[in-house]
Amino acid sequence: MLIEIQDLKKNYLLEQIEVPALRGLDLQIQKNEFVAIMGPSGSGKSTLMNILGCLDIPTEGKYFFNSVDVTLLDDNELSRIRNKNIGFIFQSFNLLPRISALHNVELPLMYGGVEKGSRKEQAILALEKVGLSDRMHHKPAELSGGQRQRVAIARAMVNKPGIILADEPTGALDSKSGEEIMGIFRQLHSEGNTIIVITHEKEVAAHSRRIIQLKDGLITSDKINNN
Repeated sequence: MLIEIQDLKKNYLLEQIEVPALRGLDLQIQKNEFVAIMGPSGSGKSTLMNILGCLDIPTEGKYFFNSVDVTLLDDNELSRIRNKNIGFIFQSFNLLPRISALHNVELPLMYGGVEKGSRKEQAILALEKVGLSDRMHHKPAELSGGQRQRVAIARAMVNKPGIILADEPTGALDSKSGEEIMGIFRQLHSEGNTIIVITHEKEVAAHSRRIIQLKDGLITSDKINNN
């Protein structure tokens, strides 16, 4: 089992009042699943994404990643898991504006201590995979929104993580670019990658193989998508 969460709860302190964001979730995700997590604003999906990505820890409950209880890990250990095992893709791309697409994709490998020549080679292969071999020396401002998201996908997958976690990956794109990005996710899934997409868009969730619905911090539906 890649991911297992048990009775997961997360509370936030708001003006000295505890506000529950997650109210006791149980969830399992296996390797090579393509999962969409849906829900309206305030449903808890962003909180769940942060916990799945080891960016935050729950108030109560357990989270096992590759059979490791990450709720027991310190900040350094969580950071190592994030860099080695989780590829993040965000709506706003989160690219560094002053360096090229190639150097942006190299960053996770640099943080992981990969030798310079090897990391350049791996970054080039990742950009070729998302169809950007002719734009790798361009800076983010010289790329379209769809191309910037392709760079973000290449960066997320360059160190071959156990999971690719995408938060509203088409939110800043037009519909055509959004469809192209979801096509890349389908291709990555077909090659054995585990994909988790956080979205409020039915058109995006329709590309997944499993759709989990959240509302008020609870899972209200968990279904296989046969589309």
